Amino acid sequence: MRVDGGPRAKGCGSRRAPASSLTRARELLAVRAFRRLWIVTGLCSTADWLALFGLAALGSTLASSAAGVNFTFSGVLFANLLPGLLFAPIAGLIADRFDRRAVMVVADLARCALLLSIAVANSYWWILAGSFFVQMAATMWIPAKDAALPRLLRRSEQVASAVQLGLVMTYGITVVTAGCLFTLLTGAGTAFGVSDEVVGMNGLTRIAVIVAALLYLASAISIAALLPELSRRPAGSGPGGRAGPTPSPALDRGPVMGGMLHDSVSYIRDVPLIRGLLIGMTGAFAAGGAVVGSAQPYALSLLGGQAAFGLLLLAAFLGLVVGIVGAPKVAHRVTHERLFGVAVVVAGGVLILVALSPHLVVSLVAVLMVGACAGTAFLTGTTIIGSRVEDSMRGRINAVYQSMLKVVLGCSVALSPLLVTLIGQHPVQLGGNNFLIDGTRPVILGGGLLAAFMGGIAYRQMRNHPRSPDHENSNPADVDGMAGANGRTS
Repeated sequence: MRVDGGPRAKGCGSRRAPASSLTRARELLAVRAFRRLWIVTGLCSTADWLALFGLAALGSTLASSAAGVNFTFSGVLFANLLPGLLFAPIAGLIADRFDRRAVMVVADLARCALLLSIAVANSYWWILAGSFFVQMAATMWIPAKDAALPRLLRRSEQVASAVQLGLVMTYGITVVTAGCLFTLLTGAGTAFGVSDEVVGMNGLTRIAVIVAALLYLASAISIAALLPELSRRPAGSGPGGRAGPTPSPALDRGPVMGGMLHDSVSYIRDVPLIRGLLIGMTGAFAAGGAVVGSAQPYALSLLGGQAAFGLLLLAAFLGLVVGIVGAPKVAHRVTHERLFGVAVVVAGGVLILVALSPHLVVSLVAVLMVGACAGTAFLTGTTIIGSRVEDSMRGRINAVYQSMLKVVLGCSVALSPLLVTLIGQHPVQLGGNNFLIDGTRPVILGGGLLAAFMGGIAYRQMRNHPRSPDHENSNPADVDGMAGANGRTS
């Protein structure tokens, strides 16, 4: 067997016309285990958003100074982000080493207990510290869920649609649900004349936090009672090893967790598909962070003020939705590997247009295209991990993927304003006309060039990865073994 090379299998180009998004969603929701996990994801995501709103509001009322009030929301966000930066690789190891259902139940119970303690303590500093520990538990929950997801599906080609439905739940339905819940709970005092003497200081806001805790408890009970499928592993896949009859050499290199960590590094290094994926996403996240970090001064440079800033954010969001919705249809004509590399390269190229744009209309169209490419790359990358990485490695690769997103994006967002300030403004003469170029243009230009360059490397790494009709139509259990063989044997 060839290693990540060779021509595409005969017949791979003839595929059925893609079903509509509604049809694919109905097929997925007809699978009982997936439907239950989707609902559980809704419970946890609603709790996540409700807790974020509640803790930020509670902290702002408990702060002892104006600076504390101003820092509360950003402090809660930072406490939510930090565990992902520090513990994501460990969370991936745990997801591959232990029973995933048990990991998710324990994480939900921990989040429930922590939120209840925050509501009872009513302390500003425990809000920040408790948020950190809540997100530590979330960091354990997410890789376990993502790694188990493909096992609940009937065909590997359903992974992309499953990810789509998950994103709709996490960033659509539950945001609206949590916002309505928070408004109803905290607005009850005004609507029904409930005084602080009845519910205590910050009583209604604390009730919102308690409701979020109870949602985590409901999730834990549902997972324990209704989702035994999350505990199932493919035949021949032991903890820390790969799918297949041959145990991983990592199990013979000392402590299990240490061996698994070594095995993860070896897997990323030796499998061009995953190596290219991580290289491409590094470039994409770095470029995305550069745009986000310099978006507001860039909008001002277009002489559009804060309204232009809002329009640019809206264009990016709409583009992201277009990319996520449209990616599966494009993937029926192009392999996921090539689609991913092309999306990152095109995003980088269009970012160059954003950097050179002289008018807001041009910038809006270009940012819309960047968002569409970013949505396509994100969904395609998640699909590749779900359908092309064997079960015993999936938790770790998912964790690395999520950790890279936060680390690279966070660093890029933080560094971009500094670079914009250091570059400053410079007069430029073109065609007899004088222009004043600020630091946002070189920063966005550099981000675009970086994304295009790293996307090109990713494309070269991933384009020859073998793909066959059997792979396309097989059960995820078969895909796992095939992915391991394609990536590690010859």
